[in-house]
Amino acid sequence: MDYIVKGFFEAFTLLFNQDAETFSAIYSTFKVSAYSMIASLTIGAPLGFLLGFYDFIGKKQIRIIVDTLLSLPTVFIGLIVYAMLSQRGPFGNLNLLFTLEGIAIGQTILALPIIIALTATSVESMEKDLIITLLSIGANKKQILFTTLWEVRFGLIAASLTAYGRVMTEVGISMMVGGNIKWHTRTITTAIALETNKGAFSMGAALGIVLLLIAFFVNISVSFLRRK
Repeated sequence: MDYIVKGFFEAFTLLFNQDAETFSAIYSTFKVSAYSMIASLTIGAPLGFLLGFYDFIGKKQIRIIVDTLLSLPTVFIGLIVYAMLSQRGPFGNLNLLFTLEGIAIGQTILALPIIIALTATSVESMEKDLIITLLSIGANKKQILFTTLWEVRFGLIAASLTAYGRVMTEVGISMMVGGNIKWHTRTITTAIALETNKGAFSMGAALGIVLLLIAFFVNISVSFLRRK
């Protein structure tokens, strides 16, 4: 028990002293998660709107595929992205393996089904009268898209938070595609895994505390937005 208490004390010391190695992992995590969330929202929100708004042949089959992709193992995504970005893969000449951008590609694949599925569900549950009203006043497709996304903004926020939580806590993609390179591609989760294996409990605890603080801040932000 003493080593746990001592570990947490040392963890707070690392954070208050702004330990360079600890903050390097934190910085990499924020940077790569920002890349992947921007990409997944830009691609996923319109696709989720199309899936939830329109009826077309094959919609049910596509929905089943998207729902299935929700449970994709991160190590499998890491394996596929690694194969695609390695020198023997089709995108090896881009030199994205063992970079934060490479990790972001994998995390975008991880977050996309979440954004698409939850956005589609929000659009499907929206009041149909809104669409009739928009059509009656002559709104074009772009105006219908943005108005609908605004109406389901809380569903989009929930989708974003769910995807962000998945991206921030994944290990497999960051480890396989990023390589866990110190000062370069080491993220919070890969650092926790490494430091725990080395028996360095304090740094792992420090980074775990950061993850908890991030989750707390995100939930506070959502509560604030819902009251507005």
